[in-house]
Amino acid sequence: MSFSLSSRAPSGPRRRSLLVGAAGVGLLAGCSSGGEGSDGGSGWSELERARARAARDSEGLVERYDLVLAAHPDLTALLTPLRAEIVRHAEAFGGAKGAGASEAGASPSGSSSSSGAPSPSGTPSSSASASAAPVPDDPGAALTELAAAERALADKRAKALLRVPGEVARLMASVAAAGAGHAYMLTEGAK
Repeated sequence: MSFSLSSRAPSGPRRRSLLVGAAGVGLLAGCSSGGEGSDGGSGWSELERARARAARDSEGLVERYDLVLAAHPDLTALLTPLRAEIVRHAEAFGGAKGAGASEAGASPSGSSSSSGAPSPSGTPSSSASASAAPVPDDPGAALTELAAAERALADKRAKALLRVPGEVARLMASVAAAGAGHAYMLTEGAK
């Protein structure tokens, strides 16, 4: 009953070869999936498009707030803090006119001239249609309309966050939750 070393000796190198081979395949797979232009490029550009859409949506909402503030200055105490938070949301998503939008707070009518400004992709921003609708004469109706816009945007972001990775998804979730809170505050303010 002697044990032969010759039967054990080949098993060691085979295991090591298998482990080294598996590690090499994992390393190559990791490098190739991130390095290919088709997979890595389209994912990155979709992420950038999602951020740009989110920034434009926030900027459009800021413009809507500006129109309501211009039509109903008596709502300034309620709307100014909410508007400032939306400006920060646009900036967090990389909005190009975040600084200009926060300066427009002192002069709500000053921002309406940029409602048709092209977006970074060269197309008119979606905020042009949002700010084109007239503001209701009744302050309560104007608040109800703003609440509906906040709610719709929060719902849109809640759906969009499922298509973006990590940090941007967390940011969208946070901003969607803030929008839902704004909608509640505006609804209560309209009562």
